[in-house]
Amino acid sequence: MLDFTPAANQTLRLAREEAVRLHHNYVGTEHLLLGLVKLGRGFAVKVLQQMGIDLGMIRFEVEKQIGIGPDIPIFGNIPRTPRAMRVLALAGKEARDRNHTYVGTEHILLGLMSEGECVAALVLKYLEIDSGQKVAIAYSILTANRQSARDEE
Repeated sequence: MLDFTPAANQTLRLAREEAVRLHHNYVGTEHLLLGLVKLGRGFAVKVLQQMGIDLGMIRFEVEKQIGIGPDIPIFGNIPRTPRAMRVLALAGKEARDRNHTYVGTEHILLGLMSEGECVAALVLKYLEIDSGQKVAIAYSILTANRQSARDEE
């Protein structure tokens, strides 16, 4: 099992915070995407920004898709959905496929896009970050200095 970078771990914590903020009793793929956006740094955010994607627009589209739940306090453990768990497994696979020894924010982004039918992937497709662009993102990840990406995270 690969270790998550500090930024990737923070993304998971922020995803939980986003679920609570939206009054959801689960952490889904959409919350993982919002966690990346809220983090505001890391390799995944740099890739999105290089593609000309407005992070605020990602937040707007996610919230438009899922809405805000009932105003009921959320306490205790908030479970991840099966799709969110699958995305994290895909993130690990993306890292292993690139011979990386860690799972970073870039791998979470690739995992979200690989899942295909989740809310986060649909938002990314709507914003024209579809599987065709996955190749461009993967290329930028492969050509980036892997150590500097990890140091950043």
